[in-house]
Amino acid sequence: MNQMNDTQLLRYSRHILLDQIGIEGQLKLLAARALVIGAGGLGSPAAMYLASAGVGRLTLVDNDTVDLTNLQRQIAHTTGRVGTPKAESARLTLLGINPEIAVTALLERADDARLAALVGAADVVLDCSDNFATRHAVNRACVAHKVPLVSGAVIRFDGQVSVFDPRSGAAPCYSCLFPQDQRFEDEACSSMGVFAPLVGVVGAMQAAEALKLLMGVGASLAGRLLLLDGLHMEWNSIQVARNPACPVCGTPT
Repeated sequence: MNQMNDTQLLRYSRHILLDQIGIEGQLKLLAARALVIGAGGLGSPAAMYLASAGVGRLTLVDNDTVDLTNLQRQIAHTTGRVGTPKAESARLTLLGINPEIAVTALLERADDARLAALVGAADVVLDCSDNFATRHAVNRACVAHKVPLVSGAVIRFDGQVSVFDPRSGAAPCYSCLFPQDQRFEDEACSSMGVFAPLVGVVGAMQAAEALKLLMGVGASLAGRLLLLDGLHMEWNSIQVARNPACPVCGTPT
């Protein structure tokens, strides 16, 4: 796509007014392909902002269905869609926001082979999943295909977000921070609880980082981990270094 019609110029006018974006940046979004893993608490706001911003092709991957307990925080879904696959429910919401984009809903839990194909066809990946096994599988695929990964997580009143960009040889991958050969216990919202607005905050930040990466503007969170204490509303930034011995992105000896 090398030009926009009058409707698009109006729809995206507030982006176009920004010097850092302009028409050129918006055209990049319209031509972009984003892969969102998970259509729940984080995936809902992340995908909704990607859709409203005009990312041309969105692929949503989720094998779960909408449950009444989800509605406290998973804002892409409605009471009337309880029992509907989350990916399909989110697809309907995104097209309601922006019917000009293409949204593909995949009602599955992607394995390594499937992720390799999906990540290889994407310009950016947003990991909005809720378990370490999926996060590591997504990270491996992103490193293999050199596709930037925007990762987020929320539990209780705590949130975190970072970018792992394998296009840069100096940037760490997710496994540098959370080694895949170490055991981390997954904490489920069903047993630990989650403060609803925090998934909106972190999911929106994931969308912001993804949009910046797609347009090539600003500085990403690559090499930094942002931690949010939502109970006291305090942010902390931690520098994350690449691990040369990382079995995923390190240099083999």
